[in-house]
Amino acid sequence: MSILIALIPALAWGSTGLVTTKMGGTAAQGTLGMTFGAFVFGMLTLGLFVVPQAGADFAFNSRIWIVGFVSGLFWAVGTAGQFVGFKKLGVSVGNPLSTAGQIVSNALMAAAVLGEWTTGRMWTFGLLAIVAVVVGAVFTALPDSKAPAEVNPEHDFKGGLVAVLISTIGYMMYFVFPNLLNKIGYISNSVHNRHDGLDYMTAIVGPQSIGQVLGAFIIVIFFMKEGKTMFQKGTWMNIVTGLVWALGNVFMFISTANPNIGQATASTLSQTGIIVGTFGAIYLLGEKKSKRQMVFIVIGAILVVIGAIMIAKLKTL
Repeated sequence: MSILIALIPALAWGSTGLVTTKMGGTAAQGTLGMTFGAFVFGMLTLGLFVVPQAGADFAFNSRIWIVGFVSGLFWAVGTAGQFVGFKKLGVSVGNPLSTAGQIVSNALMAAAVLGEWTTGRMWTFGLLAIVAVVVGAVFTALPDSKAPAEVNPEHDFKGGLVAVLISTIGYMMYFVFPNLLNKIGYISNSVHNRHDGLDYMTAIVGPQSIGQVLGAFIIVIFFMKEGKTMFQKGTWMNIVTGLVWALGNVFMFISTANPNIGQATASTLSQTGIIVGTFGAIYLLGEKKSKRQMVFIVIGAILVVIGAIMIAKLKTL
């Protein structure tokens, strides 16, 4: 059952690129609209679940709010970079590249910084799994001169790669920050481990959503320069994208706090949404691929799943 819960983010987050493309709007409008949806979900989680379950004193613990707020700022950077990458590369290419970056950075941070990989066998199989995931992601993004002509007017491969790199750094810190602050002692074990981490990780969601909204406003106004267009239709439509993402977010943090799953496993399983995003972009959004590309995409998807399963099973080694 724990693994099934950890797979919910894969389904939700794998659908994010598809939903935001269907909702329309610019990358800035997608970023801001998504944060609005996440904010609604975050406040509902705080009021309807966290306060009744954990109590107001715990839910409004100042240290938890600081951790959640900063985590939300990192997330805003990751989301803005990812949406720009999707616009410039297409979802079927941007999604696997973004996924590969997140799997590598999150798994290695969890293993090396949080100390979740404790034996030589875990490191050996963990690194092999990461290689499988990276190779699989690269296969899904391979170009082909015989592929149908590019019809994306915003296509910019180099700019898209830079956006994905920035996104990877932001998402890495968003994922790791809550457990990292426990590792260095800012969040006590008694707070972090209450009810197998459920109280702490769900209490983060409310303040995190505030950080997400503030971070998105800063990025959209000062870096994307779209302050005049940020309250148009594309923004409001992408609230749906935020609600879909937020559902995965809650289950993601529940999974990372569960000692039977952990940070490395939960973050890796969440990224198997590459399958949903990649094949959804091809079959639902109509992104064109050649027969050669489809072969590599299928092989790549299989490698990603194999790598994710290997990391999920590392704790049994």
